[in-house]
Amino acid sequence: MRKLNLLFFAVVAVLMTAMTAVAQAPAAAANTGDGDVGLKAIAAGVGFAIAVFGGALGQSRIGAAACEGAARNPGAAAKIQTMMILGLALIESLVLFALVIVFVKT
Repeated sequence: MRKLNLLFFAVVAVLMTAMTAVAQAPAAAANTGDGDVGLKAIAAGVGFAIAVFGGALGQSRIGAAACEGAARNPGAAAKIQTMMILGLALIESLVLFALVIVFVKT
């Protein structure tokens, strides 16, 4: 039941945050000459949010696996830490690449 409440409030929070983008005056879009700019910005924001969510999930799994591996075999902790840092750097570079794509496309 607690997870259901948490999910409900998370969805409500996301919808309330998105309402500010929708609640713009129609004249503002007519002045720009390109009515798709707002939709592109919303799509870029949603796409980047998905990329960040995936990156955070991957990084948390790498961290958990590294801690578990070091706890099981303390002698290999140095190698595990090196591989963990390399994996974290690669995941973070993918998220930053998604950010660059967002800025280029909008």
